[in-house]
Amino acid sequence: MIVIGLTGGIGTGKSEVARILQALGAVIINADQLGHQAYTPHTEIWDEVVKAFGEGILQPSGEIDRKQLGAIVFADPSQLARLNQIMHPRMARMVSAQIEKLREGGESAVVVEAAVLFEAGWDGLVDEVWTTESPLDAVVDRLMARNGLDKAEVVKRIKSQMSSEERSARSQVVVDNSRDVATLENTVRSLWDTRVKGIVGKV
Repeated sequence: MIVIGLTGGIGTGKSEVARILQALGAVIINADQLGHQAYTPHTEIWDEVVKAFGEGILQPSGEIDRKQLGAIVFADPSQLARLNQIMHPRMARMVSAQIEKLREGGESAVVVEAAVLFEAGWDGLVDEVWTTESPLDAVVDRLMARNGLDKAEVVKRIKSQMSSEERSARSQVVVDNSRDVATLENTVRSLWDTRVKGIVGKV
């Protein structure tokens, strides 16, 4: 089995690449979805996050308001570091458990989709890392339209992340997402044929 770590800055097209890889036969472990599970009320992570940031981040249902929590941590690097210290080690255990379950189930190709793959140290869980890159202007426009954020908030979130230069330098593959979806699909399919099929054979 091959395990690919799929990362990239916010809004650079990770989810689109994951969709294409899934269509080609890979199983996707989405770290953001795992994060949603981790925030389930009264779980270990939920308890730690509420203890650290207060009950003001809770919705009436008891769910953590991720948008409100995001506004807190992206405005203050020390608060982001605090959240990461809670989340990253516990999430690593969840990701590792998912990988092993899929390995035991006989899967051939698994993709761990995670924006903070390097920051969280999860690159040690995968065989190679693919990073998506997209022009900054396109990322800003995409996030403003998709997330309903203003430009200042988008730029703040981009700057809170590892630089694209460092991420690319630490990756085995850089997936260029500067053109249209059809071009991206051709790029990913070519990478699948050259880097995945030869390893797992039966994919």
